[in-house]
Amino acid sequence: MSTQSTPTPDGAGSTDHPSRSDGFVRGASELIGGPVGDHAVTPTDHQGRFWTAARIVLALACLTLALHWVQKSPCQDGAWQNNVQYTRMCYTDVLALYYAEGLNEGKVPYADHPVEYPVLTGYFMGALGLPVHALGVNDPTINQGQWFYNLNALVLGALAVATVATILALRRRRPWDAALFALAPALFLTATVNWDLLAIALAAFGLLAWARAGTSRHATPLVVLAGVLLGLGGAAKMWPLFLLGPILVLAVRAGRIVAGLLSVAAAVATVVLVNLPAATRYPENWGRFFELNTTRPIDWGTLWYIGRYADGRIGDPAKQGPFEWLNNNIPTLNWVSYLLFGLACVGVAALALLAPRRPRLAQLAFLVVAAFLIFSKVWSQQFVLWLLPLVVLARPRWGAFLAWQVAEIGYFAAFYGELLGTANNRPVFPEGVFVLAASLRLGTVVLLCVLVIREILHPERDAVRRTYADDPDGGVLDGADDAPWHQRWRHRHREPAPEPVPATTT
Repeated sequence: MSTQSTPTPDGAGSTDHPSRSDGFVRGASELIGGPVGDHAVTPTDHQGRFWTAARIVLALACLTLALHWVQKSPCQDGAWQNNVQYTRMCYTDVLALYYAEGLNEGKVPYADHPVEYPVLTGYFMGALGLPVHALGVNDPTINQGQWFYNLNALVLGALAVATVATILALRRRRPWDAALFALAPALFLTATVNWDLLAIALAAFGLLAWARAGTSRHATPLVVLAGVLLGLGGAAKMWPLFLLGPILVLAVRAGRIVAGLLSVAAAVATVVLVNLPAATRYPENWGRFFELNTTRPIDWGTLWYIGRYADGRIGDPAKQGPFEWLNNNIPTLNWVSYLLFGLACVGVAALALLAPRRPRLAQLAFLVVAAFLIFSKVWSQQFVLWLLPLVVLARPRWGAFLAWQVAEIGYFAAFYGELLGTANNRPVFPEGVFVLAASLRLGTVVLLCVLVIREILHPERDAVRRTYADDPDGGVLDGADDAPWHQRWRHRHREPAPEPVPATTT
């Protein structure tokens, strides 16, 4: 007897309209006349119109990225006088590292200069930077840094649009979910602060390949392709490798362990192959990324930074607090951080195996990546982009999403105030303001985790499962029964079968 499949709700198979299904959007729609009517012709429904929902969302993504380029324009010439990069909040590593990594001198990443990022990001920097340097040698009148930034902005912007298109492909019945990504203030503020969109796009492509494996006659090649793409993403920023854990755990519960292992093996092989040339020929320069992450202390805005602030205000100020002690003992800090993240992963795995219904892949992926950020000693401003596509796929609800984005805006402004105060050796505002902003950011991410966990434990609350019968991202797991061993375990513990998803739009 199946313990996984449930009857398809009345709403499954139809196109979702947020003004009907999302409480926040429904309330906001009252300002313009209320939710869309049953007989209204919408961009989603009317196939003869050019402006379909998908095209509107893609256009919104392009608009957000264009506005981001404008926001960064005061810094594009590289003439950062009077701390303009902080007062205008337009700093970007892309421009700064063109010079810091020696690309302006024609240095080849890893071969001629150590790079502080994983290899695929280093290769990406070189692939765009070295042609700009060659052009600058032939034409000394051009501003190489500005050309490099704009070329990166163009490519990274294309990857962001491709990510939106991938979300749309994963959510054909819920196209407006992708608007969460397209209109996110975090995308507007941080799209080209660093090269994170490269890893984000590769991770999204990997999830799409995994999802398509469930509807293809050639599932095995797509499962392998998913692993290759996630491996490439991991070779760019590491975090996409965390998605392999949820894939494997869900595959175990569904009895599709071979598919999970194939994807994991393909990812590991890809990471090794991509790293091998630099690691074997230039081991010291290649190892810079690992050395930096091993030796760096507590960074701004993290859980540990908030703890250091509390150290000075709780207990005896003359004594060293626990967080300050960890900051002075980096190896111990590293192990504590890894341990907490590992325990969180064990908790997510237990949740996946014990939940009344097998969780969706995106839900577990979001929880794992969020746990990494929560317990990491580094939480750079652009890391918010890692969570964007995952939260859209895991919990496409506007209310909590906007609360999180407001907190990210507050942190972004406070972070630049902190940078400006450090540059001028004169605080812009009390340190407590920055710590409050960091705490609100941390708190809203924790809130999103709690809401996702609640929907895993109560799948009838899951908005995606009100449109899809099971897991549109699940691939070979979508609609599969739980493995016989899991069914026997449920029977032994007399756990009730999951209730069918109700046909409600609340």
